[in-house]
Amino acid sequence: MLSSRSARTALAAVALLAGVTACSASEATSQVDKAIDKAVDETYEVTYEVTGKGVEYIEFAGGGGTATAPKMETVKGAALPWKKTVTLRGIMPASVMPVAADVTGAQVACKITYKGKVIAEQTAQGLATAGACVAVSPIAN
Repeated sequence: MLSSRSARTALAAVALLAGVTACSASEATSQVDKAIDKAVDETYEVTYEVTGKGVEYIEFAGGGGTATAPKMETVKGAALPWKKTVTLRGIMPASVMPVAADVTGAQVACKITYKGKVIAEQTAQGLATAGACVAVSPIAN
């Protein structure tokens, strides 16, 4: 049995496919993004956390853009440990990526929490490294 959210999403996709046949690929992608965002417009809040050594910058999904093309934000030279809470929408995935470089060995760790529960966690180390935490939207589950 489909949930009402799944049914709305499926219905929006069928309606969109029926109307997209005369569109270019970029117009179709744009229409799909808008349909997905409209069909699943619920918001959710996550907290990103980054720790480590030699972190140059942190890139993260801050809530802008569309569900399938989220706008990434960048913080350079962030003081560690770094923590930020953001509000995301619909099926937009939560993601944070610290990038580090240190000749004595860089280390990074990232974590994403939703309602107090860790939904993604990653560590990495080396001369130059990146840790990428990406989590499926809890709304999509």
